[in-house]
Amino acid sequence: MSGVLTVPPGDLPALRHWFAPERPGPTIFEHVVRTGHGRCRVDRWPQPRVVTAELPWNYALRGDPAKASPDDLADVVGFVDAGASWLPVLRASDPGTGTWERVHAVLPDAVAVPDAAPDVRLLGPADAPAFAALSPELSWIGETWGGTAGLLAARVARGVVVGGRVAALAVPFWVGAEHEDIGVITEPEHRRRGLSAACAAAVVADIRGRGRVPSWSTSPDNTGSLAVAARLGFTHVRDDVLYAVRAPIPG
Repeated sequence: MSGVLTVPPGDLPALRHWFAPERPGPTIFEHVVRTGHGRCRVDRWPQPRVVTAELPWNYALRGDPAKASPDDLADVVGFVDAGASWLPVLRASDPGTGTWERVHAVLPDAVAVPDAAPDVRLLGPADAPAFAALSPELSWIGETWGGTAGLLAARVARGVVVGGRVAALAVPFWVGAEHEDIGVITEPEHRRRGLSAACAAAVVADIRGRGRVPSWSTSPDNTGSLAVAARLGFTHVRDDVLYAVRAPIPG
């Protein structure tokens, strides 16, 4: 790319066709448009040849890889949603670029979910102290909302607080035009109690109330996540990969 330009929010709708049709999974572009978090960059304006939608640790690359140099991608750190044609230039930028296998599912309209459990509630800014002791390895749950403060300000998280600390939490991790992809965490000492499923069920109800389809993305070796999705009735729709650039593939 001969230079990298950040696209002003008012011009973002002009880029929508680069990310169509929307698929369940990392709807990064739409999340940027709809939440105001993240950014989109292009190699030139107008008539870009390369478009990047960015959130912390999450990227979507579209366009012609031949128009992007390894140096253009030097600040990419995280997981990249891109076609296989992008892999050579990603590896030229980071020879250690890895491939992270992903599975995607949706919840059919006909599948009912349980009513929200009494201890699952909507979390807001007043709950910030409950996040102070969140395990560091679980802090990713707020990445796409600008961190904990942004997540709580959005009032989209459903969680269980035990003893003044977050025990489990579910959020719409990516908000698309048609889908919302659910992220879930549970602190180790509270696992195997059904809290992840209870929180996710509450978020499913919220997503459906907004007229969108709940989706679920995970890796094929994440048996816990797959089990929660199956318990709620999610149906597999496709497999693909993300490219891990300057980042380890999560275990």
